[in-house]
Amino acid sequence: MTTLRRAAILSPSLMPVRVGAADDQLLVREAVSELLEGAQGIDLVVVCSDADSMRAAVAEHALDVIVVGIRMGPDMTDDGIRLAKELRHTHPRTGVVVLTAYCEPSYALALLEGGSDGRAYLLKDRLYDRAQLVDAIRRVAQGGSVIDPKVVEVLVESGSRPALDSLSPREREILAHMSRGESNAGIAESLGLTTRNVEKHINGVFAKLDLTVAPGSSRRVHAVLRFLAEHPSDRLLDRHGRER
Repeated sequence: MTTLRRAAILSPSLMPVRVGAADDQLLVREAVSELLEGAQGIDLVVVCSDADSMRAAVAEHALDVIVVGIRMGPDMTDDGIRLAKELRHTHPRTGVVVLTAYCEPSYALALLEGGSDGRAYLLKDRLYDRAQLVDAIRRVAQGGSVIDPKVVEVLVESGSRPALDSLSPREREILAHMSRGESNAGIAESLGLTTRNVEKHINGVFAKLDLTVAPGSSRRVHAVLRFLAEHPSDRLLDRHGRER
């Protein structure tokens, strides 16, 4: 584990996002470090080679966001995804950006299972410049979410076309808020509704989109993915790191 202290210079009123990065491949660690060191608003605090070291770093350095691969030590399976799920409970304010070569639906769904807020899933071979990664980190630090459009395409291509036209205007509005990673309580506050009313509308969305309860499947994730497939400009980035 390498600890760094190379925060970009900001005005006193702006605090940099404290970031940790982890990947089992040296070249990937070096590349991510090169992209983030000196980036405006980013403080790259620590770089690790495995999930255990990153877990310790989150606790020690109070990181805002971590950038991780999927297959890292110690198990070299889905350690990055499991760490992201664990942090939902142990460090819920720490965001996770998964940077991977795997456009694998099961990994993406597992990452988003506990909610899309504070999570991003990016593909290495579609990361074109520093701005994309930095923007994703900032969004995640603010509780937002970013999903590579290619991942969304793969996740929805096996199903029918999203039937969003069956939703009421209020249901579509709530689904849009869901796609931004907002909790039910947050949506209620934003729209001036009660949490119970929001839950009722969300259940209506699930019913109209024919999203039944199934083991290992999150209706909320699938509903958001259908929305993103039809409205890619809401939380997806183009090759220049801008919203499309």
